[in-house]
Amino acid sequence: MTRDELLAIVARGEDSGRQFKADVTNADSLAADFVAFSNSSGGLLLIGVADDGTAAGLAHSDVRRINQIVANAATQHMRSPISPTTENVPLEDDRIVIVVTVPQGLDRPYFDRHGVIWIKTGSDRRRIQSKEELRRLFQMTDQFHADELPTKAGIDRLDRLRFRDFLRDVYKQDFPESPEKLTRLLQNMNLATDDGVLNLAGVLMFAERPEWIAPQFVIKAIRYPGNEIHGSEYLDTEDFEGPLRKVFDDALAFVVRNLHKVQAGRGVNAPGTPEIPVEVFEELLVNALVHRDYLVSASIRLFIFDDRIEIISPGHLPNNLTVEKIRRGNSSIRNPILVSYVARGLLPYHGLGSGIKRALEKWPQIDFSDDREGCLFTATVARPAAMKVQDAGQVVGQVTGQVTGQVAGQVTREVALLLGIVKGEMSRAALQRGLNLKGRENFENRYLRPALAAGLMEMTIPDKPNSRLQKYRLTEAGRRQIRL
Repeated sequence: MTRDELLAIVARGEDSGRQFKADVTNADSLAADFVAFSNSSGGLLLIGVADDGTAAGLAHSDVRRINQIVANAATQHMRSPISPTTENVPLEDDRIVIVVTVPQGLDRPYFDRHGVIWIKTGSDRRRIQSKEELRRLFQMTDQFHADELPTKAGIDRLDRLRFRDFLRDVYKQDFPESPEKLTRLLQNMNLATDDGVLNLAGVLMFAERPEWIAPQFVIKAIRYPGNEIHGSEYLDTEDFEGPLRKVFDDALAFVVRNLHKVQAGRGVNAPGTPEIPVEVFEELLVNALVHRDYLVSASIRLFIFDDRIEIISPGHLPNNLTVEKIRRGNSSIRNPILVSYVARGLLPYHGLGSGIKRALEKWPQIDFSDDREGCLFTATVARPAAMKVQDAGQVVGQVTGQVTGQVAGQVTREVALLLGIVKGEMSRAALQRGLNLKGRENFENRYLRPALAAGLMEMTIPDKPNSRLQKYRLTEAGRRQIRL
């Protein structure tokens, strides 16, 4: 390393991969830093550089002393020993900076000589103080997996019909006739522990009400108006609970019902083609459910905005995975039991590491964010520019293939969606079901009343607006907005 290269590193400051020390005198303190680097992703320790980035360097007489401390810290003051490399980089005035390179450990977790486990948190180190953090560290080293965790659920919490159908369809096997045989089968299938309780994988896939046992492992979905998160305003919201397959199906249905449908020359009664291929969300939802970090007690969040759709999973990418690597198809199995059952058809599956690539092939406008500090992984799917809703008044400039431009400047996105589902005369309840909306007030305020006020829809019994027999239909003006 040259002096200029060293100064360029110093100029970037400290972070989780770089740490500065003006001097080293204590082997125990240095060993704690080595432990933290080894338990994380490795890093550089620059000795002779102050915390504020001042590179004063060391005298030649200090180098031998510090190298001895480095050797002692790496071999005698931590378990297991490591083999860091050192490089002396000369500065002006005959001063030297010692660059210590600590590799990511192969024998994690590492301890200092007092039995303390240290990990990196930004540019600092901290000790592990909870079972959850320790489990996560073991999970990173494939010595432990969250889906193996025992729960408090006995085999009586099993959804017998769902499990029976899975046995029949996948293994061509009958449901066991006795509790003893059922317990033994679940243990052999890695769905129950030696103590006879369901593990987390068994609960998530086959429990009758998983949310009663693990309430945090659901998907929370919200459709917001515009492009920002609102504290209380939303167009659609739902929490998806139940076994893994049901959560997947319901979340996918939520996305599909909130996608624009492009008629592309089809008739008004044709279903239309979603603005983004549904397969994109199949792949991303499977990835979120199967590869999320189940040691983080948080829900998957699904946010739909006018310009994008976000799927936010608890847990950053494991081990050395990066966004670039997953784009190329690299993978790391965090929950091997779940993966093995998904591969047997529990969820749509096309091979390990292929999901992200398949989603990108179908829709390249996907960004991924790996937030290691916040412990989150986010997939952001950009919606087509032609489908964006203008912020001022939520006016649709164009709903491609659906709404023409005669009065489109007066038609909100919600009204455009409502016009697209009207078939003949329909009741208020039927219209609301057609949009898959919950909440009568939301439907009437944002969809029905604006359509009536614009003269695009009309009541069949206008003199009795509150009649039980009341139905709604398109006016001639409303029909003109639909591209045949």
